[in-house]
Amino acid sequence: MKNYSYFPGCSSEATAKGLGLSVQAIAKTLDMELIELENWTCCGSTPYGSLSEREAILVAARNLALAEKTGLDMVTPCSSCFVTLYGANLRLKQHPQLMGEVNEALAIINLEYHGEVRVRHLIEVVFNEVTPEVITSKVKRSLNGLKVAPYYGCQMVRPDYGFDDPEFPQSLDILVNSLGGEAVPYPLKNRCCGGSLIISEEGLALGLIRKLLENAVENGAQCIITPCPLCQTNLDAYQSRVNSKFKAHYNLPVLFTSQLIGIALGIDPISLGLNTNIVSPSKMLDYIYKVKQGVESGA
Repeated sequence: MKNYSYFPGCSSEATAKGLGLSVQAIAKTLDMELIELENWTCCGSTPYGSLSEREAILVAARNLALAEKTGLDMVTPCSSCFVTLYGANLRLKQHPQLMGEVNEALAIINLEYHGEVRVRHLIEVVFNEVTPEVITSKVKRSLNGLKVAPYYGCQMVRPDYGFDDPEFPQSLDILVNSLGGEAVPYPLKNRCCGGSLIISEEGLALGLIRKLLENAVENGAQCIITPCPLCQTNLDAYQSRVNSKFKAHYNLPVLFTSQLIGIALGIDPISLGLNTNIVSPSKMLDYIYKVKQGVESGA
């Protein structure tokens, strides 16, 4: 079992509880020991950087300094946290003067950062270190051909973290297939969902969400998966508003990638936080369970 310094991110304890629950539920089955970073605080998130880049980097650097003390890779399941922490880490390494200024501030709370932390997205770790082949060997409940639209969002593979192709990513597709599902063609898999514009420019964001839902439905998807808390919230919680605005009838479950992995590993839905999803995944679960029962009974 390999140990990692785990940075949950604020969303996984609030609006995206399903993410936090499902990540913890699958970790040990996948031989991952996620050791929650002690005294972690908000990474600063993307909007903070547009107000004051220096202050935003300092907020991220505090968490990086704490992670550095553990001597472990820093892993986060949140795409926004990943981008923020990875970006701050890169800036600090590239600019010694900035590193000095940050450390001067960190010294007030008896911390110091030397740039030794490796910031990683949970999906990258699952894909590269656990590997799809090992996951397949641990599957207890095959997805039995469930048609899944893998939605990467803007942040997990962009601009280019050397993990997956930023324009034609395949890691989620491969993971879906390793679980016994079928990753459907999804041309909009890395297009923007509108992000936080759902608050300030709701009409614009709803239009983007509609395109993503429609593209998934057109390609026969029975659900969408995503690693990103904000993407999941937009596609899941705002489906009813999309339906109202565009006179549509979408009823497409939107799961975290970790929730789908957990289903295939045989973990119960409550432990995966599936009861926190807005659009019910019950029809999708019925399909998986009934197909399995049918196969086992010879039906």
